Amino acid sequence: MPVSGHVDRWLREHREDVIGWRRHIHAHPELSNAEVETTEFLAGILREHGLSPQLFPGTGLMVDIGPGDGRIAFRADLDALPLSEATGLEYSSTVPGVAHACGHDVHTTVVLALACALSEIREELEHGVRMIFQPAEEVMVGGAADVISWGALTDVAAIFALHVEPKLRVGRIGVRAGAITSATDVVEIQVHGPGGHTSRPHLSADVVYALGALITQLPGLLSRRVDPRTGTVLVFGQVGSGYAPNAIPESGVLSGTLRTADINVWRHIEPLVDELVGQVLAPTGCSHTLNYNRGVPPVMNDDVATALLAKAGRRNDPQGVVEAPQSSGGEDFSWYLEHVPGAMARLGSWSGEGDRQDLHQGDLLVDERAIGVGVRLFAATIDEYLASPASPEI
Repeated sequence: MPVSGHVDRWLREHREDVIGWRRHIHAHPELSNAEVETTEFLAGILREHGLSPQLFPGTGLMVDIGPGDGRIAFRADLDALPLSEATGLEYSSTVPGVAHACGHDVHTTVVLALACALSEIREELEHGVRMIFQPAEEVMVGGAADVISWGALTDVAAIFALHVEPKLRVGRIGVRAGAITSATDVVEIQVHGPGGHTSRPHLSADVVYALGALITQLPGLLSRRVDPRTGTVLVFGQVGSGYAPNAIPESGVLSGTLRTADINVWRHIEPLVDELVGQVLAPTGCSHTLNYNRGVPPVMNDDVATALLAKAGRRNDPQGVVEAPQSSGGEDFSWYLEHVPGAMARLGSWSGEGDRQDLHQGDLLVDERAIGVGVRLFAATIDEYLASPASPEI
């Protein structure tokens, strides 16, 4: 029997258990690098199913199933967000100001259920599988970098992940070769001048005017120096300066995010930003300090891995696979793809009724049927991977 056949049968028999796991995780969210109870909960279930999870330092874990080298890996993320839930669900967050509003509870349940299903046929598996339960996806620069340093990709030949998509109807899988997310960096520009009186701006360097020039000119200049097809966008979200209406301040700060879907732009854009800031400020007489905080690269889905995911999705539903749009959001799954080939899919989670919601909102609702769709997608991915002529290395 193919892996997908066994997993499908297991899911039908254990549906209530799986839904219960998701609801427990949802009701007990934990912030990045504090996923202690979540880690213990997952480890306990895995051990109950005869598996031997390996705990990471701090939080998170991984577990291997089946034979050794060249494993196919599946990654889930554990952390929740620092916001309040407003769904009214009976299993809503029990932790004030913390909620699973990005679907990580679903991602975790999908990978957990797959692990438990495979535990029953681990002696029969033709190829090794690794489940990675990663902490701290929601913070810069993401927990993936730590997990990789702890050996999560040792002996891994390919890796896959999914992310809930509340704009996509449940049952649908969104795939996209190449960039499916964007790099996300934080840019802070400190502007300096001697200060002075507003009645004598010619004797000073007007920091507030300089900040305004940066706000209005810098994004446009970037759009003329970087290929617009790369989706490179600078947006400021914070500005501060001054203490009195008749005083020119000595300093001010401007901060925002720079996003790009092009990994080569991401790797080389910091010097260009610094150059352009200096050019904008030159006529004002102000100086600057650039604090450029690199976040995560874009998730660059491998062409072959993406095609394999799409084929796996169509195995379960011939009409269920659609092309996913490229997102300007960031995702630290990108760090894994810097080391091994793989792909991330979008998992439809909209019930088809009511408004389509968005991630990172307290009222986010996920149709729980998406869990089964995700588990079956990954099971079919294992079958397609084993059948691929490029296996065990995509």
